[in-house]
Amino acid sequence: SMTLTPVGRVLRRSSQPEDRPALFAAQFALSHGCWLIAYPVAGFVSANAGIDEAFIALAGICAAGAFVATLLWPAHEAERIVHHHNDLPVDHPHIVNTGGPHGHEYVIDDLHPRWPKDHA
Repeated sequence: SMTLTPVGRVLRRSSQPEDRPALFAAQFALSHGCWLIAYPVAGFVSANAGIDEAFIALAGICAAGAFVATLLWPAHEAERIVHHHNDLPVDHPHIVNTGGPHGHEYVIDDLHPRWPKDHA
């Protein structure tokens, strides 16, 4: 629940409104895929080793997930990210008034397919 509660905020901040239904559907499928792994692990370990061991196994899975999340997710993230669009023509509407690098709330979309490399 610690990861599922804030994921809505992450998904909203990382997408355009028209992309959100598909993004939330994908997140729903991914979370249920994880449950598809965790429930059999809980059943197998508890049936073969006991409830305490099943708790420890699932706590270990949760701890590993939390550890990986702390490695992959930035501790602080700027509201506005300054970035370049070297692949766009100089007269493109997204950058026509900037004269080069510009900053705005960063959202993954057609113009921003991935996070800038100099940000992380």
